[in-house]
Amino acid sequence: MRRIDAARVAEVETSLRRRFRVAETPVPLGTRTLTILHPASAEELINEVDFERDERLPYWAELWPSALVLAELVLSMRGAGSTFLELGCGAGLVATAAALAGYRVRATDYYDDALRFTAVNVGRNANASGFTAEHLDWRALPRSTDRFDVVAAADVLYERPYGILVAKAFGAMLAPGGVGFLADPGRVARDEFLSALPTHGLEVVEERPIPFVHDKVRQTISVFGIAHRAGK
Repeated sequence: MRRIDAARVAEVETSLRRRFRVAETPVPLGTRTLTILHPASAEELINEVDFERDERLPYWAELWPSALVLAELVLSMRGAGSTFLELGCGAGLVATAAALAGYRVRATDYYDDALRFTAVNVGRNANASGFTAEHLDWRALPRSTDRFDVVAAADVLYERPYGILVAKAFGAMLAPGGVGFLADPGRVARDEFLSALPTHGLEVVEERPIPFVHDKVRQTISVFGIAHRAGK
């Protein structure tokens, strides 16, 4: 896996600004406002070669409502040095909230540039101590993986095969006694994800519907709390 060292944040940001047309979006979160650096247009990043190879699209470049809702929840938690894994970190809003909450954060994504933006945003807005960012392909999980006290993902079920893959990742990486969170606006693979959880010894212990309203966007984001089944 490739790692991004948070100590190189300034160098990484300079490189990103050279390569991308970027935006800096203020995000009110709790009692503070974060400034999140991200590509100005996801459409500009569409690469026909990547799409033909594995139908890859740059969803990571958007600040999705599910990420905003999950970041708000994570920021309200007490990390106290516990470990936190994000599956599909995008530009890093949820990972930044986790770092601010006191977690030791590992952010993962299929896109290396998503990891770079996440490292920059954690470094800009939070204490980057204990932060790492690593490339992760859900289709090819390592045979042996670290396990984390919290595993979280926001709006990652937008392709039908991802339901089974994401459930498997939760099962492989959630520590015994840990808690998982998945925020979803009703994507195509949600039912497959929920159905696959018991296969990996997991269950939904809470479903929290959270209304999201911003400008013309009206969504209900379901936040699922996930844990190991009793005796598993």
